[in-house]
Order: sequence, then structure tokens, then C-alpha cells
Amino acid sequence: MAKGYFALLLHAHLPFVRHPEYPDFLEEDWLFEAITETYIPLWQVFEGLARDGVRFRLAMSMTPTLCAMLDDPLLRERYLKYLDRTIALSKAEIDRTQNQPDFNHLARFYHSRFLECREIYADHLKCDLVGAFRRFQEAGFIEIIACAATHGFLPLMERYPKSVWAQIAIGRDAYVNSFGRAPKGIWLPECAYHQGLDQMLQSAELRWFVLDAHGLMFGSPRPRYAIYAPCFTQAGPAVFGRDRESSKQVWSAQEGYPGDPAYRDFYRDIGFDLDLDYLRPFLPGDGQRKFTGIKYHRITGRTVNKEPYVPGWAHGAVDHHAGDFVASRVKQVEHLSSITNIKPIIVSPFDAELFGHWWFEGPQFLNLFIRKAVYDQKTFELITPSDYLEKHDTLQVISPSPSSWGNRGFWEVWLDESNSWIYPHLHAAARRMTECAEAVEKAPAKWKERALRQLGRELLLAQSSDWAFLMRTGTAKDYAAARTRTHILRFTRMYDQLRGGVIDEEFLANCEWRDNLFPDLQWKYYL
Repeated sequence: MAKGYFALLLHAHLPFVRHPEYPDFLEEDWLFEAITETYIPLWQVFEGLARDGVRFRLAMSMTPTLCAMLDDPLLRERYLKYLDRTIALSKAEIDRTQNQPDFNHLARFYHSRFLECREIYADHLKCDLVGAFRRFQEAGFIEIIACAATHGFLPLMERYPKSVWAQIAIGRDAYVNSFGRAPKGIWLPECAYHQGLDQMLQSAELRWFVLDAHGLMFGSPRPRYAIYAPCFTQAGPAVFGRDRESSKQVWSAQEGYPGDPAYRDFYRDIGFDLDLDYLRPFLPGDGQRKFTGIKYHRITGRTVNKEPYVPGWAHGAVDHHAGDFVASRVKQVEHLSSITNIKPIIVSPFDAELFGHWWFEGPQFLNLFIRKAVYDQKTFELITPSDYLEKHDTLQVISPSPSSWGNRGFWEVWLDESNSWIYPHLHAAARRMTECAEAVEKAPAKWKERALRQLGRELLLAQSSDWAFLMRTGTAKDYAAARTRTHILRFTRMYDQLRGGVIDEEFLANCEWRDNLFPDLQWKYYL
């Protein structure tokens, strides 16, 4: 009989990026890269495990913005065009590298891989990745959980609780539309928590959420079993703590597995290495350099002169690391069970995009880890937090500490000198959204309700935590700032029109055409 449990949680999220006003748009590649490198490989792992009769369990979030993009006909069409360009480039690479054996076999590997991705996506899955993962949930292999509507950083909305509630409730509604059932758990964006949030989760009938370790450990009173057993919050939902020991082994590029020199280097991409005139026929739009997904080098330390990637070496490394991760969890559970009178649960949440996109061998690691965990040991059982709550009583009631999983554990990633300018505008829009909702409730009209739904979309999209994060890190900071300004400006223009009693129909229709998510947005959540 198992002495404890291990709960793997993958957080699949991307901000809503869709630009129908352009024939192609660079930032849409974020989605296309994630489909190719993470979502299809994860589907392949789950499909292989299910085919082989491996009874695995893990939890996974699929955020409303991600699902909206995966279900969008325009983005599906553009992804196929992206794949066709990539396939053509990999074919050209086979010809270009025919006298470079170290690279030629990799070019052939990529060409085969991209062809396989297209066959899986277009022919087997009929371009429906949301439905593909929903079927794994229906078969009992994974549990998909909800998330806030646009991944808004909820503690920085605390002064406007109706906006917090709208993020949660609209996110829950989007989950039901995508997966045909009510969610049991929720991924709080950035694992960020503020006092009173548990009451809203209870109102949304959400049973559990995850915080970083200090969010649980600094709770009041202190949890008796640290982060290795969930606690109830005052309002009812259970809170699980993120285990840093297991997380660091997988997440950290410096101390963890992804930094092994046998693994493929993410940054050395032929899109930045090769002559631009050669690449231009395979690039969209203005032909600017971009990541192509074709990478010929392994990590080999911090040096420009990287050595060629050798898949066989990487396969050996990932097998060793998967075995080491299993052995580490066995040792950890053995120790925890020896010093407590409970069956401990170790909760390890990760960004899903780590597996495949950032860490190329990540999906193979998951495949081997799950198989080894199921067949090669008896100390711990793979489980989801919902499964744990069904099997075990929750032992203690606490008030969790305000926290996040960002740098230093609180708000600084999303609120510093690089991005603080956005919050006065977001707060003003939040106030105005409630003001308009109350006015329309008193004097309803269909045209007002339509405008109010679009006001809600613009506000929700402006509130995405991704924009503040990108400004802070300096990655796509201009795009992130432009997106925030654009949504606030559209919101403000429509707010002024709504107050004036006359809506510019052409402007409203254009906004609906650009940002077409949440078609049935419930504006009354802002009352």
C-alpha cells in the first residue's frame, strides 16, 4: 500500500493574441510554437500512456484565453500555414546540410516531426485540441481545472471585488462551455492570493486551489503538516501548498534537470543563425528574424560555440533524470511518512510550456516519469488534489497568507517601476464597468447590453497579468504596453459613448471582430 501521494499539475496558459486586422502577426507565433512544441507532444504522451494501459492521473489547467485561441477558426487556419512554412524550411535544411552530417540528421528529424504534427493536428484531431484533452478527462486520466477569465492578477484588483468576482465567474463559465462540466479546482493566476478570495471561490463552487509554499506556511494558524496536507480555508475551499523541492528539480535551469548539457539549447535557432536572404521565403510578413523551431545545438554551457545536439545523448539523460525524480519522490515520501501520522501529498505545479517549448525533452521526461512511477515503485501514488479530498479528511482550517509564486513571493513582478503606470487606468476602468452595469440594470436595452459585454471584454483583456509580466521582464514589452493601452482606449471610448446614449455601431462591431472571446459574457457579474 502506498505511503503517500504525488500530484503533478500542469498550467497551460497563453495570453489572448489574435490579430485578424493583419495577414499575419509575429506574436501569434506564441500559440503556434506552444501547439507544436508542448500541446501536441503532451497529447502524444497521454495518448501513448492510455494506449498502453498505464493508469495515470494528473491535473491540468487550460485557461479560457488559451481555449478561445485553440478553438478559433482563424488561428487554426493560420497555424496550418505556420506548419507548412516550417515543413518547407526543414525540407530546405535537408538539402542545405547534406555535407554536414551532424546537422543533416537533425534536419531530417525536424522535417519528420513537423510532418507528424500536421498529420496529428489536421487529420487525427481535426484541429480540435481542446476536445482532445477533454476526452482524456472524460476517460479518467487527467483532471482539467479552471482559471480566471484572462489570468488577471487578482490581489491587485482587491479594491474592486466585483472585478475579481467577474474574473472568477467568467472563467468558470468558460470552463463549462469548453469541457461540459463544472470545475472542481481552480488555478489562481500566478498562484496569487489575497484575504477574502476564498469566499469568492466558495461562491463559485470551487473546491480547491494551490498556493506557493509560503502562502500556506505563513497562514494563521500555522499548518500542522506544513505543505504536505491540504487545509480548509475559512470560507470552505481547500488550499494545497506547492512543494519547492520537487519543483526546483524540474523547473530550475541552473540547479535542475533542464540545464544538463546533453539537452537541446532553446536559444540557438537557425532563425537567428542563418543568412536572412536564405530564410526570407520561409518567413511571414516583413521577413523579420524569428524562432523557427529548428535548433541544432545542445546547451554546452554559456558559450557561443555550442556543440551539436545529439538526440541519443539527450534520451539517455532524460531516462536518468526521470528515474532520479522517481527515486527522489520515494525518498521524500518515505521521510515524510516516517515523521507524520498521515499519508503526505506532494504537489508539484509547473507551467505546461516548460515541457517541450522551453525544455525540449520535457514531454519525454513526463512519459518516462509516469511509467516509472506506476510500475517501478510502490511508495507513492499519482493523484489529483480532487482525488485526495475524496479519500481523506482535511485536517485543519487556516487563513492563508497573501502571496504569489513570483520573485520574492508577493507582487513585485507585477507591480514595479516598469509597469505600475497601468494600474490607475485599470482601476478607473473597473469602477466605470460597475457604474455602467448598474446603469444598464436600471434602464436595460439590448444595444446597451451588447456594448456592456464588449466593455467587459476590453477590461478583462487589459487586466491580463501577462502584460505586466512582459513589461517587467523586458520580453515583448512594447507589445505588452500597446495591448494595455489599446484595450483601455477602446474601453474608454465605448464608455463615453454608452454614457452619451449613442454607440458607434461600426466601432463596436470592429471591437467584437478583433476580440471575439467570451461571446456570452455575463455583464451582471459586475453588479
